[in-house]
Amino acid sequence: MTLFRLLTEGTRALEQAGAPDAKQDARQLLLAAFGLDMVHFLLNRMQELEENRKNEEAVSLYREMIGRRRKRCPLQQILGSQEFMGMEFKVNRHVLIPRQDTETLVEQVLADAAGWKEEVALGQERTLLDLCTGSGCIAVSLAASGCFFGVTATDISREALKVAEHNVDTLLPEWRKQQRVQLFCGDLFAALPEGGGRYDVITSNPPYIPTEMIQSLEPEVREYEPMLALDGEGDGLSYYRKIVSDAGEYLKAGGRIYLEIGFDQGEAVCGLLKEAGYQDIRVCRDLPGKDRVVAACWPG
Repeated sequence: MTLFRLLTEGTRALEQAGAPDAKQDARQLLLAAFGLDMVHFLLNRMQELEENRKNEEAVSLYREMIGRRRKRCPLQQILGSQEFMGMEFKVNRHVLIPRQDTETLVEQVLADAAGWKEEVALGQERTLLDLCTGSGCIAVSLAASGCFFGVTATDISREALKVAEHNVDTLLPEWRKQQRVQLFCGDLFAALPEGGGRYDVITSNPPYIPTEMIQSLEPEVREYEPMLALDGEGDGLSYYRKIVSDAGEYLKAGGRIYLEIGFDQGEAVCGLLKEAGYQDIRVCRDLPGKDRVVAACWPG
């Protein structure tokens, strides 16, 4: 048995199951099972594997992971992590897998807050609130940017917050020691303690898929990612209505809000913000050119 034969075996199994990117997924699972990087795989892929316990366990693990992927379990859940904004985040079935779409939101916040890093270094306590934080990918990435002195994140799922807490501890250990990151469990703003103050920025990637569209999603999403993070109820705008109506009470004058949206929800979410009195409302597009983030300013 060689690594190449194992890769071929896994690729064929995933192709038969209809998994997209079958060869790439099989390769990543093979590298993970054997603890290899790509260079060592290429150097040794045609050599017969030694018959020892270590290799037997690696082969068994690889085939078990291929079996899970055949059932359309997301690759990221099998591997237990996903890269986002240059950092590796723990993920599991309790959190939405971080996607490149959401990097658009982070990048837009960073572009608008370009001068804040120096202000924070001089003692200006710029603060961020991230709602529906899930894995914490938005909150942690923006904290790591240096543009904020303190970050607060909320989620209605306690299991999701455990994942976020792990990612904070792993990726921002000093912030955790200094208690500059706070995590609260509850429904949107209701999770916050009374008198929690106001924030310079509010971000959120809320559930925004209309209920009737859930069944049309890929099985990786529909069957394995948390419904709490997907189902936007009715027309998909339920959480935007709640966030927009209450966010003004938690934003400083001139504070900004950034909401990830579905590609066809820009006009509707902009309308909600305009009706609530927000200014400088704009839609930001992702790399493929689709509407992905709505940003606005609270006049106070």
